[in-house]
Amino acid sequence: MTEGPAVEPRRLSDRQRIAWLRLIRTENVGPATFRELINRFGSAEAALECLPELLASGGGRRPPRIPSIAAIEAELETARRMGASLVAIGEPDYPPILKRMDQPPPIVAIKGSMAVFDQIPVAIVGARNASLAGMKMARMLATDLGREGYAVVSGLARGIDTAAHQGSLETGTIAVLAGGLDRPYPPENVKLCEQIPDKGGAVISEMPFGWEPRAMDFPRRNRIIAGLSLGLLVVEAAKRSGSLISARLAGELGRLVFAVPGSPLDPRAAGTNSLLREGATLVTEARDVIEQIAPLAGASASIRAASDQPRVLFAAPPPGDNDRDRVLQALGPAPVGMDDIIRHSGLHPAQLSMILLELDLAGRIERHAGGAISLLPADG
Repeated sequence: MTEGPAVEPRRLSDRQRIAWLRLIRTENVGPATFRELINRFGSAEAALECLPELLASGGGRRPPRIPSIAAIEAELETARRMGASLVAIGEPDYPPILKRMDQPPPIVAIKGSMAVFDQIPVAIVGARNASLAGMKMARMLATDLGREGYAVVSGLARGIDTAAHQGSLETGTIAVLAGGLDRPYPPENVKLCEQIPDKGGAVISEMPFGWEPRAMDFPRRNRIIAGLSLGLLVVEAAKRSGSLISARLAGELGRLVFAVPGSPLDPRAAGTNSLLREGATLVTEARDVIEQIAPLAGASASIRAASDQPRVLFAAPPPGDNDRDRVLQALGPAPVGMDDIIRHSGLHPAQLSMILLELDLAGRIERHAGGAISLLPADG
């Protein structure tokens, strides 16, 4: 059986890009909900028209907060002024490996060279309060990986992230921001953030321009770091750290996880040593990473040719109030899978998808890795 020709990536029209941005910037619309809305209604414009009714059906108590066309046009103008691009999934410049992660961001802002996303990507992350030895190790590993043609991905944070970007600055590095591209954090890395695009690397974010990063935004950034990489290397990390979250996310996305061992007496090595006990690959030099990543590089090179445009789903009878009640009864604070909800409720998958859309827009559920769903506690 022969495969059909690859679908040529197409760019959104200006009108479509504005509609996509309005939809993804709407409150309670994340990557999974965005895709469901496009699949259901066929376009962002059609989905925007249906949002008020969907939110009301899900129990929402006020109209959806949809950005105005003027607000989106202002964001696009900011991007143009900065020399950045707002790239939609399915367009030629969308990072190829990112679209193969679970729930990829529909639109990302990118400043710098798009060619860096064609290099083999490896993430290096670790402690903000890193030791001098840890920073030296991260810088050395990043330099050596860069010399072998790898792009180094990290989060522009203090400590290990900074060292990783510095070590790969001349060979290709990708910085993932938790805020807008015009709001790099921390302040002392603003100059580094400016150097990265100038040196042939790229800075990327899924957040709007003007967005100041909050604590809750950093796990989202960590997810993008993991999604952009074939493997993720942790150099130093305490037992409770964002780097361990990144490692967990990388594992959930099917990426390889690496760790540099450290002294049992140093709390900054407790997290990495724990990863090694759990099966992460031990790293003492760049060759340890390359030997594991190289066999995957050929598969990743073919990713760009694949199409990932959303498709319109077949319609199903609209769900009734009793159907919504059955879904709510099936949900609780513990995540449950879609198949379990379908078996319990007896609903058609398309009907369940619609109910979950309504509940998601109303801010009543939380989506988890693997498509699991949990019920958020009611306000008040």
